Formats: sequence, C-alpha cells, structure tokens
Amino acid sequence: MPSNHLPLLLAAYQYKFGRDVEAMCRHLIDDIAVGWDELGTDLLDDAPPTLVAVLTGGEHWPSRTLDHLITPDGSPPVRMTVTDTTASDLGMPWGYILHPQGIEVISMAHTGAGPLVAWDTDPSTPFSDHPAHWPAITTRRTPTTSRTARPPRPAAGAAPTGPHTAARR
Repeated sequence: MPSNHLPLLLAAYQYKFGRDVEAMCRHLIDDIAVGWDELGTDLLDDAPPTLVAVLTGGEHWPSRTLDHLITPDGSPPVRMTVTDTTASDLGMPWGYILHPQGIEVISMAHTGAGPLVAWDTDPSTPFSDHPAHWPAITTRRTPTTSRTARPPRPAAGAAPTGPHTAARR
C-alpha cells in the first residue's frame, strides 16, 4: 500500500542511496534473483533516527527476498515479472515505477498512468491509500508510447506481504 511503501522508498532514495535512482534500481531490481517478500528498515540506513522512528514506530526488521522458494517440480524459482495482465493474478494491488523525477504509483484497479510523487517529498508525509486524498505534492504522468533511452524501472515490493509496515500511524 502506498501509505506503507512510499515513505520507505522516499527515505531510501534520499538517505541510503544518496539520491541516486540508478543505485536504488540496482539494489531493488537488478540485484535480486526472484523478488521481494518484504522491504525492511535496512532501507532506512543513514536516515536520521527521528525519521526512522516516525516511519517505523521504533521497530526494526530486515528486508527479505523470495530466494528461499521451492517450486513444485524442484526447479529453481524464476524472477517475478509483473505486468498489467499478471498483477491481479499475483495479488499485487499496487505498482511502483522509479522515474528520474520521482515514483509513479499505480493502482492495479486503474490502468494507465498513476500519480507521480517527487523524490524530494518529505518521507514523513502521511499518504492515504486513496490517491484522491493525497496532498498537492503529486502530479499525474501522461502515458506515452515513445521510448526514452532507458525505460522507467518498476520497483520491487509492489504489495506488502509481511506483518510489518514501513509506516505505523
């Protein structure tokens, strides 16, 4: 849910990854074998302790990948690929695309482009899980059919799967 993942991803970009979206993409997308089970407070490394406390309620838990999966036929698990077609089958109600200017948040219940949250947004901003209630810091990206030199990269952890959340309010 955006209320959980947006604060964590914004803080990770601003502090752990030093405002380097490519480094963030490598960590969240390129460097994992299958996918994420849960994004943890390790993404808040180097964030101010007061912000970490606001976002986590003082709790700490590690990020966990899905590398431990065992397939029915014993073959190695393969990387999860989420598309408009497969998102609902995978139980992912939300998707996040990392753009150079911010995070696009897409509700799988609505196709097309979603609101774009700028990278410099304060991670302690309270986000609703209903984009219509979001403050004026978001904009809507217009879908385009032209390709850029490098397409936007989807972020891992599209839906919360564990008992912990990145924002406890």
